[in-house]
Amino acid sequence: MTTTAIVSTLVFLESESQKFGPLCANNRNNQIRGSDRFGQGHYGAPRSGGRKHSGVDVVCSDGSAVYAPFDVTLQGKTVPYSDPNKRAINDGLKLSGAGHCFYLWYVKPVKYTGVVKKGQRLGTMLPMQKVYRGITSHLHLQLCNKANPTSYLR
Repeated sequence: MTTTAIVSTLVFLESESQKFGPLCANNRNNQIRGSDRFGQGHYGAPRSGGRKHSGVDVVCSDGSAVYAPFDVTLQGKTVPYSDPNKRAINDGLKLSGAGHCFYLWYVKPVKYTGVVKKGQRLGTMLPMQKVYRGITSHLHLQLCNKANPTSYLR
């Protein structure tokens, strides 16, 4: 095998290993939330106060199983809100694996530390409809460096 062929193969394998497998039981393609009365789920979507969405919202029905997208190390609990009125969905994880550091919010984890293999259950989608009635229920996926994760989902 030539050096060029070896490098091409390694680049291909590296890019494939960094793709996210299915995150939610009822969304095997990691479809990103479109528009609803609460906004949009794509990276960079406008948010209140002139902010921009620094992650993507992956469609997931309340109560659905949430899976590890690749072998991951759980690095602890993280919460998206300081507002006590949102406690029903105020849980999530910081994870690392396949060259990524990322957060997953609106999930009740099975555990907060340890290792989970690709496709194994991370937890359960929290009841988003209790807090945002009519929103498209979703997991929030955000890279730790706040870069756009969209290309890793497809």
